[in-house]
Formats: sequence, structure tokens, C-alpha cells
Amino acid sequence: MTPLLAAVAAMSLLGGLLLIGSGLRRRPLPPAAPGLTTGVGNRFVPAVAVLLPTLLVTSDNAAGIARLEAMEEWSRSLAGVLTVGVGLEQALVVTLKSTPDPIRPEVATLVARLRARWNTSQALRAFADDLDDLTGDQIAASLMLGAQRRGAGLASVLEGMAQTVADDVRIRRAIEADRAKPRSTARWITLITLVVLGLLALNGSYIAPYGTVLGQAILLLLLAAYLACLVWMRNIAKGTPLPRFIGAELAGRRGPA
Repeated sequence: MTPLLAAVAAMSLLGGLLLIGSGLRRRPLPPAAPGLTTGVGNRFVPAVAVLLPTLLVTSDNAAGIARLEAMEEWSRSLAGVLTVGVGLEQALVVTLKSTPDPIRPEVATLVARLRARWNTSQALRAFADDLDDLTGDQIAASLMLGAQRRGAGLASVLEGMAQTVADDVRIRRAIEADRAKPRSTARWITLITLVVLGLLALNGSYIAPYGTVLGQAILLLLLAAYLACLVWMRNIAKGTPLPRFIGAELAGRRGPA
């Protein structure tokens, strides 16, 4: 959804509220029955106040990008240790101290399994499950091949993979910057709309229609529609995780490796 479309949708919502209020004010209204002003509309408004910050904050894609950067940094560090002739298992232990925070728990668990005498391939497969990411699968698969063949080319493979991950991070950051624009527009539109409605609420005759059953039903419908638009906008901005290719669950489907 483009910022222009978001602006048009919000302005249409505000215009609809004004038209409904204006139309209802032209008719003499009977006194509201006791308890109507605390009906469904007033119960729904606090829920909207709680949900709006969640729907309008920056998406959680930034956390995924931070994990990718951590995998890149850790892969480069591991490649550097391997170039000095250290064995794979020992290199994994050595890199624990310099592991970036986003993946430190997963690497610490991997090292603990190796120290507990787990088979290296099994520990790396479990490590891929802990990361639960396609890039993590690629790193774990390279390490599993290195553990089986014990060749000298693992360090260069990890360096190349780290460069690929770095390119992926740059692309994802550019995409996230584009996605942030409509979210920022939605935040501003929501803030302006709330300010305008707050000022209009100071006019008792404007909010009087919402003290009726019909008025509260209309208010509920409009608020629900606006929240649905925000949820839809947030969902379309989410990235779809790419399918993984290793891990304990996939291995169980294929049978013993």
C-alpha cells in the first residue's frame, strides 16, 4: 500500500466520521438511556489504544536482519580461526567468546553439545534447528561437510558465504527502508486523525449521537475497519521466510541420513 493510498484511506475515514456526526446532529435525539455511554464503544476504545502502538511500531524485520549480520560476522570469525590450522570443533569453541549477541545462545548451545561428546554432525544439525533460518542451514551444511571431509577449503567456503550473507543484508535493509515509508505515513495519519477527533470530542453535540445504541454500533464498525486496515498493512510488509533444507524435523521425514 502506497503512502498516497494510506492517506486517502485515512482521510476517507475521517470524512465519513464527520458526515455521520453531521447527519445525526440534524435530528432531535431522545435522551440516552442510562448505561449506553458505557456500552460497546467505550469498551472497544481502550482496546484500540492498546493495539495501535503494536500495529504502528517498526516491524520486527530488523531483528531478522540483525541475526543475519551476526551469522555473517561469526562465519568470518570462524573462517579466520580455521586458517591457522585449528580443528573445526576447537574453532567452534574458540569463537564462542566473540560471537555476536543475536546468535550467542545458539552458538553456546552448540559448544555445550560438543563438550558433551555429541557427534559433530548431529550437533550442527541441532544448531541449524536452533537458528531456524535458511542462512543458518547453509552455514551448518558447510560445517557438516567440513566435519566429514576435514579438508582445507572450509575457511574459504565460509568467507564466500559470509560475503553472500553481507549482500543479502544490504538488500534486506534497502527493502526494509522502503517498507518503513508507508508505516511512517500511517503513524502520522493516525496521530492527526486522533488529534482531530479529540478536538471534535470537546463539542458535546458532536459526540452525543455516539451515546445511542446505533451510534456506538457505528463507532465500533469504523474503529474495527480502521484496525483491520492497519493489520492488513502490517501483514503485507512482513517478509516470508524461505524454506529450510536441513534440521531434525526434515531428517525425520526423509528417514535416517
